[in-house]
Amino acid sequence: MAATMTATATMTVRLQREAFDIGAEVAALTRGRADIGAVVTFTGVCRADENGEAIAALTLEHYPDMAEAEIARHVEEARTRWPLLGVTVIHRYGRIAPGEVIVLVVTASSHRAAAFAAAEFLMDYLKTRAPFWKQVETPAGKEWVEAKAADNSAAERWAAQAPRDGLSKGRS
Repeated sequence: MAATMTATATMTVRLQREAFDIGAEVAALTRGRADIGAVVTFTGVCRADENGEAIAALTLEHYPDMAEAEIARHVEEARTRWPLLGVTVIHRYGRIAPGEVIVLVVTASSHRAAAFAAAEFLMDYLKTRAPFWKQVETPAGKEWVEAKAADNSAAERWAAQAPRDGLSKGRS
């Protein structure tokens, strides 16, 4: 999905095999924007272990159109919850080796509280509900990985939680 522009917000969702440049993505989101006062980034990196067992790589699979549309839908939900001036979500797929980047979430707002909350909301969604399937390669072979209960609990808190006072309207 290409970046969409409005008078006040830029939203980008991309799924790609290749690594991304975090600094370049932040610069692209903020270039020429004097209205942005806070930028929060989260970068997920492939660890060398899964539950204490060494891994050679992980493989992420997805349905391209469905995954992109679902992520875009959650970006729009974040926009309704917080006064965001820009969002970039990039998620890789394919084989990813330890130390390589997997996902980037960048949120921009006038104030930090909204940017932090929106980034956390989007990552909780990506970790538990985005239509990706994760397989790890270990010395014992390949196995599919299920979402962790702690990740599900983190995501569930957003279901009943409306934006907190100050986050949706004001400053922090």
